[in-house]
Formats: sequence, structure tokens, C-alpha cells
Amino acid sequence: MGGMEAAGELVTGALLGRAMDHATPDSGAHGHGRLCLNCGTALIGEHCHHCGQPGHVHRSLHAVGHEIVHGVFHFEGKFWHTLPLLAWRPGDLTRRYIAGERARFVSPMAIFLFSLFAMFAVFSWVGVTPSTDLKANTVKSLAAIEQEHKAVLERRDDAIKDRDKLPASDPDRVDEQERIDDANARLKVLEAAALPLRKAGEVPDSEKGSYTGYYFVDHGIEKWQKNPSLMLYKLQSSGYKFSWLLIPLSLPFLWLLFFWKREFRLYDHAIFIIYSIAFMSLLFIVLSVGRAVGVSSGLIQTLGLFVPFIHITRQLQQAYRLSWTSAIVRSVILSVFIGLILMLFVLILLAMGATG
Repeated sequence: MGGMEAAGELVTGALLGRAMDHATPDSGAHGHGRLCLNCGTALIGEHCHHCGQPGHVHRSLHAVGHEIVHGVFHFEGKFWHTLPLLAWRPGDLTRRYIAGERARFVSPMAIFLFSLFAMFAVFSWVGVTPSTDLKANTVKSLAAIEQEHKAVLERRDDAIKDRDKLPASDPDRVDEQERIDDANARLKVLEAAALPLRKAGEVPDSEKGSYTGYYFVDHGIEKWQKNPSLMLYKLQSSGYKFSWLLIPLSLPFLWLLFFWKREFRLYDHAIFIIYSIAFMSLLFIVLSVGRAVGVSSGLIQTLGLFVPFIHITRQLQQAYRLSWTSAIVRSVILSVFIGLILMLFVLILLAMGATG
């Protein structure tokens, strides 16, 4: 079942990426005259010079199947022009796209979407996902037990006081002693019920200090306590759906590295970020597959640690025409910024989960 879902995500990512790249259907075998069927403009060549639609359109199930296969494996041929540059000359790719050389490359957003869909598909396939098999928090249950324990203790103390006030010959002392014995028996039951909860690391709300007095925070804490598995699932799902938030979150930090250089615009920084995130997604795919086929964890960790830094350094050096020293310094600073960006991203997801 997970493999089918992964394949579906991969196909969806390829088709969505191709759609974002403004792909058009391949020409079919049947002509439809010399007018564009989309806008009515007189055709001069194979494509309409006004709207870009092919002069020949297809209308068959075979064509639909071809469109899916073509979208997944060919990406209009641009993917295979883009991927080598994205891997080894990312800064050149960034600079060439910004400069207007775009027909031969996959657009940044298209490869961004494709890589994210593919990454989550592969994660699902190889089982690289956080466990959602978490037991619900039982803080409320333990708190209720201890509250009743306190009440029973008070009743027993009252019974002891009442018994001690009576003369030794008073028959009512027997009734008070029965109240004390009943209370002691109830206390043993409550202590037995609380013991496994304490062993599991649960403590009452008063000891945990979970509640802050702010409704927004307290509400989120309660939701995590009641159903942590559901909340973790929501966190995973939100991370998948809102990965694009990494782009606007990263933009101010990258701008800070070049704010005094007016030749670089926010658009240029955004293209840099999008291509960089796309590469990181593809890198995680390779590392995940490598782990699944038995590559040593030491090698996986080494690649996961050094390849992103090297790639960012190369992209900075090539895209902004920096010296290697300047690129390395900026990469170190940007690595710190990336940690802050990821923290902000997780906090936003947690806030969305708490209120959603």
C-alpha cells in the first residue's frame, strides 16, 4: 500500500511540475485546419504564435497515457538538461535562469514541486517517517487519581480525629474505625492505579507546569496531550503541504548577506533558494534510497553533513561571482541562518497544528 502511495505521489509531482513549467501537449496525428483551436488565430507554423498551443491536438486515451509517461520520465527533456547543472554547477544554473536563459531548463518552481513530491514519495516507500505510534498522554487521569487520593486522605484524617475524641468505651468508635479502614483500602486501590502511570513518566498538571495561562498555548498543549499520534501526523502532513513556506522564510536571511549589493534583487535570491531546496530534496532522496539498499550509516551521515554545505558554497560562489573565501564565509553564516529558518518553520507548523 505504501509503495502504491509513493508511486502516486511521484506521478503527481512530475505532472504538477510539468504543468508549472508551462508544458503543452505533444502534437498528434490529426490536423484541424489553419486556425488555432484555442484562440482562433491563423496558424503560421506548428504552434500558434499568439497563445503557444500546438496546431495539432490529440484526442485519444493513448495520448493521455503518453502524457503521463512523458510527464514522469521526460519532463519535456528539460529535466535532464537541468539536473546535472543543479548538482554540479548550481550557481551557473541560477545565474543563467535569472539572465533569461530558460527554454532549455526546468523552471525553479517546477523542479521544486517535483523534488518535494518525489522526496515524500520515496520517504513513504523506504519508511523514513517519524513513528506516530504514540500512546495518548494520561496526565489528566493521573491528576484525577491524585485528586481523589487527597480527598480520601482528608476523610481518613477526619475519621481519625473523630475516633480519638470518643471514649474508649463508646460504641461509635467502631463506626469511625470502619471509616478509617475503608479509607485505607481505597488509598491502596488508588496507589495501585497511579503506579503504572508514574512509571511511564507521567506527572500531574500541577507538577508539570504545562499550562501557561494563555489560552492559545494551553489549547495546543491539551491537544498534544490528548492525542499525540494525531498531532504528529498533522505535523508531518503540514510539513509536506507547507514546504513552500521555506522560501519566504529564507528570503530575508539570504538578502542580509548581500543587502548592500544593489545588482542582486529579491527575485534573484528567491531563485537561488528554490533551486537550493530542490537540490536538497533530491539529495535526501538519494540518501534515503542508499540507506534502504544497505549503504553504511556512517557514509550516509557524512554525505548528509558535508554535501549540503559544499553545494551551498558552490552555488553562492557561482551565482554571485564570489571568491571562494567569501563564499565559504557566507556559507557558514547561511548554515546558522538555516537552523533558525527550520526552527521558525517547525514553530509555525506546531502553531497550525494547535489551532487547526
